[in-house]
Amino acid sequence: MFRSKRYKEMQKKVDVTRRYGLEEALKVLQACPAVKFDQSVEVSIKMGVDPKKSDQQVRGTVSLPHGTGKSLRVVVIAKGEKIQEAKEAGAFEVGHADLVEKINAGWTDFDVLVATPDMMRDVGKLGKVLGPRGLMPTPKAGTVTTDVGRAVQELKAGKVEFKVDKSSVINNMVGKVSFSATNLLDNIQAFLGAVQRAKPSTAKGQYVQSMVLSTTMGPGLKIDVSTIA
Repeated sequence: MFRSKRYKEMQKKVDVTRRYGLEEALKVLQACPAVKFDQSVEVSIKMGVDPKKSDQQVRGTVSLPHGTGKSLRVVVIAKGEKIQEAKEAGAFEVGHADLVEKINAGWTDFDVLVATPDMMRDVGKLGKVLGPRGLMPTPKAGTVTTDVGRAVQELKAGKVEFKVDKSSVINNMVGKVSFSATNLLDNIQAFLGAVQRAKPSTAKGQYVQSMVLSTTMGPGLKIDVSTIA
């Protein structure tokens, strides 16, 4: 089987039998051969919960201290003075009936949707479009709020939502390869702290079972979870 030069170089740097500490894993990932774009650094955590049980859902938000390195397109559905508030905060697009109609027609060229509580009746009708793409706003994620200006600013500054999927896994981007190792470590530790705080009271046994740190085009490194507990 043909393997690229880059793949062979990565193989020399990675020990697949090891479980790395966070700092060492970041050094290995940042030392891998570069690609033509700034890769994302991603965390994948296997959780010791049963997502089929409503009282074992793991979900929350966290403001990464150094942002994600990605410029989020935040859309706001609101009316009245909240429209201007959202625009001044830097929203990608703001509207009410016109925006609902546009999204209902299939437009989802944005990253996050924020809505005021009084708009949720209209937004609820967009479930078939927003739901499968994970774009439905929720109070728990801070995306259903009267303080739309603050919500837009926080999201653009690096606030991210996390939630466990059907396989009991949490997957999130925590920065870019171009970040300093110190800034990436700060972001990862802030993220892990938020996940720990979201632990359901009904969760039994080992909460964080395993963790992998990876880049978009790089290897996945197993992390020694005993060093992050």
